[in-house]
Amino acid sequence: MPGHRKIDESAKLIGEWPLSPAATLGSSVRARGIFLEVRARLPTPSKKLLHIESRVLILRLPEGAEADVQAASAIVSKAMEGIEDLAVIPREVEDILTIKSSERHRWLRDGRLQSAGTRTVKLRGRARKITFHVYDPRYIEDMLDRDLVTVWREEDALTAAENRRRAAGRAAMKRAQKKGGQNASGSASIGRVETCHAKLRGWEDFETDGLLR
Repeated sequence: MPGHRKIDESAKLIGEWPLSPAATLGSSVRARGIFLEVRARLPTPSKKLLHIESRVLILRLPEGAEADVQAASAIVSKAMEGIEDLAVIPREVEDILTIKSSERHRWLRDGRLQSAGTRTVKLRGRARKITFHVYDPRYIEDMLDRDLVTVWREEDALTAAENRRRAAGRAAMKRAQKKGGQNASGSASIGRVETCHAKLRGWEDFETDGLLR
């Protein structure tokens, strides 16, 4: 995440746009994501004029600076319309729900976490593009209200325990089969020795009759 630029407090205040809880969903990561989204819509000369302070977007014009601040203000105001419905990106979801990336990937893969589609962006300074899932903010808000993260974690714990029990059962069965195979092999060897001995009992008759002397 890019570092915060130092704000010139002496710069002329052009406008302020507070971010509502419905927009940020209680996340500072989400608040900065909205700021970056709005700033990206400004023309290059005006981008550095927009700042975020305590979850409030602020447009300032430093003394001596030249920029069409009225046009910039209109762009920000337009971008703020319906900002509560701006799709939530992965890092924001993880911060809002306080979850790990592995949990997000697992729940997305098994269908519990519902994607609202995908978004493709080009990373700054890189040739390749990346595609990632985005999420409906109202759906994420509903997850918070229903505490689904706790429910899903409990489900995962039960599933993991059941998987461990089954794995232990399979391992025990393999050990039993291996032991049974070894016992069967030992019994077969004993049987072959006994059979051999039975075949040699006739020699006792020869010895008794003195035929081997």
